[in-house]
Parts: sequence; C-alpha cells; structure tokens
Amino acid sequence: MPALLAEVTRSGFVESLHHGSVVGLLPSGAVGVSAGAVEDPVLPRSCMKPFQALACLSAGAPLSGPALAIAAGSHTGENRHVELVMQVLGGLPLGLLRCPPSWPEDEETRQRLTEPSRVRMNCSGKHAAMLAACVAARWPTQTYLDTSHPLQRLVVRTVEELSEESVVHTAIDGCGAPVHALSLHGLARAMQGLMRTPVADAMRRFPEYVGGTGHVNTVVMQQLPGVVAKGGAEGVLVLGTAAGHAVAVKVLDGNPRATTAIGLTALAATGFDVSPAKESLSVPVLGGGQVVGEVRVVF
Repeated sequence: MPALLAEVTRSGFVESLHHGSVVGLLPSGAVGVSAGAVEDPVLPRSCMKPFQALACLSAGAPLSGPALAIAAGSHTGENRHVELVMQVLGGLPLGLLRCPPSWPEDEETRQRLTEPSRVRMNCSGKHAAMLAACVAARWPTQTYLDTSHPLQRLVVRTVEELSEESVVHTAIDGCGAPVHALSLHGLARAMQGLMRTPVADAMRRFPEYVGGTGHVNTVVMQQLPGVVAKGGAEGVLVLGTAAGHAVAVKVLDGNPRATTAIGLTALAATGFDVSPAKESLSVPVLGGGQVVGEVRVVF
C-alpha cells in the first residue's frame, strides 16, 4: 500500500497530504529504507533519460562532457542549452527532432521569445542524442522514436540489465519517446548501476546542463557534489551517489513539490550526509508573501 510521505501545513493546519512510495538502497544493494509499494511498477518519465543517454552512448553517439549531461537532462531552454543541442545534432536539420515545440522553462529566456520551438523543449537534448546515435550506428533517423527501432530496443535492454528486471509496460512520454515501467525498487537498482558509467560522471560535472539556472535538480547537485539528481513528471525522482547509494521516489498525486525533500530524507536514512542540502529538506508555504507553513516529510 502507498505510504504517507509528506504533509503540507499552513498556519498550523494540515492542508494537504502526499502519499506514495520511496526506497533507498545501501551501496551493498541492500534496502536501507523503504515506505509504500516499492515493488509496484511506475513510469519513470524523465528519470528514464540517463538510461536512454547510456544507450545512445553504447550505440556510438559521440557524447561526452556537457553534451552527455544534456542528453541525460531536462534542460530549461536557456541559450547555452540550445547551442549545445545544436552541437549534438552535428549539422542534422532541426526538422528531424520529433519532440513537440515548447516554450523554455527558464522564465527570463521565455520573455525574450515570440514563439515556442522544438529545440527549447526540455527533452531536446535527449532527442538530439538519439539522432546522433542513429547516425553513428547507421540506423534510420526518421523513425528513431518507434518502439521497434534498433535504438529503442537497445534502451529496453539497457534498462532491463541495470534494473535486473523486465519492463512490464511501455508508454509514450510527453516528448513522444517510449518510456518503460519498472518497479521503484528496480529503478533504484538501475540508478546504482548508472553511477558507474560515464553518464553519471557527466551529470555530476555539469549539473547546469541536467537542469538549468535555479532548477531543483541542478541546485541539489551543486549543494551535494558527486550526487546525481534527476526528476521526472508526475512526482518521480531518482538520486545516486558516487559511493553507491540510490533512492527512487514516486508521489501518487503527481505533484513534484515534495519529491526532493522526500528523496533527500531517504538518502540520509541510508547513511549519506545530506546536511549541505538542508535547505532542500523542506519547502516553505507562503501566505501574504510570508512563510506560514511548510511541505515537510513525515514517512
């Protein structure tokens, strides 16, 4: 059964509750903390991106450094992100990107633009990497999102190998790419495996390309050097450390406001020191511009 993970208080009144599941693994692979239905499948959403990036790397995509980080990230559409996505495309036409046109998440950037575009979409780094992988492996580029495409089959094999379980369902993510359901426990195992790859190294070194200015994932990685943080839509989050700790979170109502606090609390329960990120362990609730409560972890 799902567990109560966090509550929202306002002026001493419990206003809302977030239920879901969370699991934290020790470097040995043993479960250090668990709450809720951690063996039930979830759709990782953008938490799948680091594993998709690893598949692209395995297919021969020439990705390293910031380019590999943006392939695994959900960038905020700043100009530096767009410039890097264009580099990953390596001269391929923008029309090959099959992610939908979108406004950038970075508000300052958005105010300067007059229309949305595919390259500003937060998944464009992943899509560009997939196209680069297709070019390197001499696979078709027009159909790179089809579930039967060699690249997408490689993604499934990569995910199943790292998670040590079979994909139980495949859906279509918001960007149009396939996304594969795993148990939360399996997702945490996959994260442990990922931390031993160049993808995790790139994400740790270049957190500004995993998210962007002020993005919660970027902020956490800057607060905790060596930690990888990657969120996904509908209340999913994965965390991993260089030492081998791993955490996976799913909030059932899909609201992400508590996921970072939940994930860091679980990471602390596995014995990892999260004190440099203590300001991310709760979320302030405002009333009249003043703090009148908080979103706090209760599991």
